[in-house]
Amino acid sequence: MIPFLDLKQINYPHQAMVEDAVQRVVRSGWYVLGVEVQNFEKDFAAFCGADHCIGVGNGLDALQLILQAYDFPKGSEVIVPANTYIASVLSVSFLGLTPIWLEPDPVTMLLDPSLIESRITEKTKAIMPVHLYGRSCEMDAIVQISTKYDLKVITDAAQAHGATYRDSRRAILGDASAFSFYPTKNLGALGDAGAVVTSDPNLAEKIRHLRNYGSLKKYVNVYKGTNSRLDEIQAAVLNAKLPFLAPENNRRCQIAKRYLNEINLPALTLPPADRPDEDVWHLFVVRHPQREMFINFLERHGIQTNVHYPLPIHHQNAYREYRHHSFPITEQIHREVVSLPLNPVLSDIQVDHIIEVVNQYSENN
Repeated sequence: MIPFLDLKQINYPHQAMVEDAVQRVVRSGWYVLGVEVQNFEKDFAAFCGADHCIGVGNGLDALQLILQAYDFPKGSEVIVPANTYIASVLSVSFLGLTPIWLEPDPVTMLLDPSLIESRITEKTKAIMPVHLYGRSCEMDAIVQISTKYDLKVITDAAQAHGATYRDSRRAILGDASAFSFYPTKNLGALGDAGAVVTSDPNLAEKIRHLRNYGSLKKYVNVYKGTNSRLDEIQAAVLNAKLPFLAPENNRRCQIAKRYLNEINLPALTLPPADRPDEDVWHLFVVRHPQREMFINFLERHGIQTNVHYPLPIHHQNAYREYRHHSFPITEQIHREVVSLPLNPVLSDIQVDHIIEVVNQYSENN
């Protein structure tokens, strides 16, 4: 069986360096907000082409802290894509803000900039593009709209470590960007971890306060903050793995290009192939109208898949107050999407097998 993702194999090439990093932290006697966090923040900010990185507890916290730092009035509106993971919307509603969902572009499955202006009101304060699956949104159009209406652009980059737009990593960030380092991500920790990346010094300073109970100086609290601090062990692990992110993303891209060029199943909708080198291919998401039959066929032939995601947010019980909304493109996407295995430790032989089996599928199998 080719697993969808084997984290043990993913981390094996880095095992010695990761163990050294953990041991260094244990021996240091300093476990929260120390030199390891500082070093990772400096290095990841440089990797992203930004001025500041603030390590936090996880990706959801990163989004919430950005929104909290902007201090939008209760009831303010944030434009989000209807096709996204629930964390994007949780960050909005948790702070008493109102998510304004837009249908995605049917080809890219990302936020469609052409729909944004029609939903802007006097309550709109921000646009939240989600760089889903590892592909960046159309940032030029989004930034142009945000400038016209004086809106913040807060990007959810939880799946887009190292992704570029117009050959620039900085271009995907907007005013501030939230990253997750959950173990399955392209740059994964050994537990929960996240970061805010921005080039706004005032925003960065406020988030550094907010993540630590609203304080930078011991027992002097400037804001009503929270406890969301990237710990020293996870920071050390992430910094040990960071030099390998770009080459591992390149391997993902090589595999994705093979899928794009060699999979020729007529009923299968592949991701867009217009800029494969800017996509970091966190997931290779295809669509098939008979998803369950297709998944079962691959399973019988030794290929494990996953579904990202089976149920749109407005159909989740957590957001049942929005269930009356109709987003036909989003709903069709969620009925059809299947994620094929794609990660840097897949061998060429495994990739050969996946392509061969996918191309063999028919409804009569």
